Amino acid sequence: MIFRPQRIEPQPGQESVWDYPRPPRLEPSPKSIEVIFNGIAIANSQRTYRVLETSHPPVYYIPPEDIKMEYLTTAVGQSFCEWKGIAFYYTLTVGEKQARNAAWYYPDPTPDFAAIKNYVAFYPSRMDACYVDEEKVTPQKSDFYGGWITSEIVGPFKGSGGIGG
Repeated sequence: MIFRPQRIEPQPGQESVWDYPRPPRLEPSPKSIEVIFNGIAIANSQRTYRVLETSHPPVYYIPPEDIKMEYLTTAVGQSFCEWKGIAFYYTLTVGEKQARNAAWYYPDPTPDFAAIKNYVAFYPSRMDACYVDEEKVTPQKSDFYGGWITSEIVGPFKGSGGIGG
């Protein structure tokens, strides 16, 4: 028997992650994105992309020009995404506070995701706060996923409530 989660019906102005495609879709986002760590605005952009995949809250990819890259150092390790390719990681250090493998990027993404080459995605669970259009994000459960949950996104989400990871 296959477990099928009960999809939450989106209200006007909301999106259900169960309406997102598989394989995932990349789309530009005009929303204002901000990432805060140890009291510093690490990233602030309105030129991001978001990846939409069935059962996952969106993940936002931020252009490096809109990130204070001096706080990021290359971390050891990598991972593989069947859709985007090989991801590399950054450790974030601001003052005495550090978050290892807090962000990731694709230096050589697959052709469908070429637009996010070297763009950086942050795990909201490892930041002090992340914002989408000034709304504080709720991190997707599980340290494996980096989804950004806002009031306009409904689930249930992979990584919580017995759904996947």
